[in-house]
Amino acid sequence: MLSPQDSPLGTPGEKAVVSELPPPKPRIHPTAIVDPSAEIGPGVQIGPYCIVEEDVWIGAGTLLHSHVIIQKHTRIGRECQLHAGANIGGPPQDLKFKGEKSYAWLGDHNIIRESVTIHRATGEGNVTRLGDHNMLMAYAHVGHNCEIGSHVMIASYTGISGHVTVEDYANFGGICGVHQYCRVGTLAMIGGMSGVSLDVPPYMLASGRPAKVYDINVRGLRRAGISAKVRGELRAAYKLLYRSDLNVSQALEAIEEEIEKSPELNHLLDFIRITKNGYGGRGNNPAPL
Repeated sequence: MLSPQDSPLGTPGEKAVVSELPPPKPRIHPTAIVDPSAEIGPGVQIGPYCIVEEDVWIGAGTLLHSHVIIQKHTRIGRECQLHAGANIGGPPQDLKFKGEKSYAWLGDHNIIRESVTIHRATGEGNVTRLGDHNMLMAYAHVGHNCEIGSHVMIASYTGISGHVTVEDYANFGGICGVHQYCRVGTLAMIGGMSGVSLDVPPYMLASGRPAKVYDINVRGLRRAGISAKVRGELRAAYKLLYRSDLNVSQALEAIEEEIEKSPELNHLLDFIRITKNGYGGRGNNPAPL
């Protein structure tokens, strides 16, 4: 993982690829405003009326359509697409923020649609981070100090509050709201117009206001290549957790005794233990003093 001092324009120690052709130069529209300190990778295209502020890195092949704003201390990976009106790296909407230097980092191959906002973190040196191959649809928002994995789909008008963790391959329907400090597990799917106020475990379907788990994500598990055997074990665990008279501790004990282990089941159990040991049903939430 990059540190704030590393450049995403090339991996340290990576062997150079010998090519007879020079790398393509960035193409910057004459109406764009690009700070001289910004590092712009080869093949980057910056469209009309974009603004790129100081201490910004943009990786090779990334495309900024018109009116995109990249604010200071932001890192954009390779081959990303940022559409009109996207605003990346703005200061956090957090009263604790006092102007300290913090970051917003996006990985490679991300698609950021119209008017998406992603804020940098609160806390000196902290990072709001997105992985690779994510798609954020129009008007979605990612708040400060979030950790978003890879291959995540966030539909239009969804708002993700600060300090939220979203694991790989999670999927959010449109117009969702996610409470600060929540966690959403891998391959979880959140129904549209849901209000997520508690952790949503991996491999689950959740919907409603407040969002409640109502099944496992069978279709997503199939698409991910999870075997029928493991899908059956996850469904058995779901029934013990959500369809039995057992409390969480009893359900976890029953799962340990009755269901054959798999990496997926172990991940589910670890996730639920962290939630159980958190505060208010949110594993990221610090306990009150």
